[in-house]
Amino acid sequence: MTWRRVLFAIVWLFTLAAALAPARHAPTLGMSDKVNHIAAFLTLAVFAAWAWPRARLIVVAIALSAFGAAIEGLQALPVIARDAEWADWFADTAAVTVALLAVHVVRSVRRRAG
Repeated sequence: MTWRRVLFAIVWLFTLAAALAPARHAPTLGMSDKVNHIAAFLTLAVFAAWAWPRARLIVVAIALSAFGAAIEGLQALPVIARDAEWADWFADTAAVTVALLAVHVVRSVRRRAG
């Protein structure tokens, strides 16, 4: 495993732990819950694209969107004591989409520049 993938794994584990921690203990940016989701999934998407530079971005997007859906599913379990919301998953998926579109543009510009 490359060090880039190790860093991605750390970000992924932090995101999972934050999402499943009791709400009062979860890290926050001090704004809307959706801002926290957007920040987390923007970060995950950029790190994933960096860790797997040859991966198809659509595959990365689907995997991260599925991760966001899985988090919401886990949050729906009574033992987790968190609120699951479809809007959170939409925020996750939107953030991944925006981040990976930006990665695609940067990669395209770099390829053209030679």
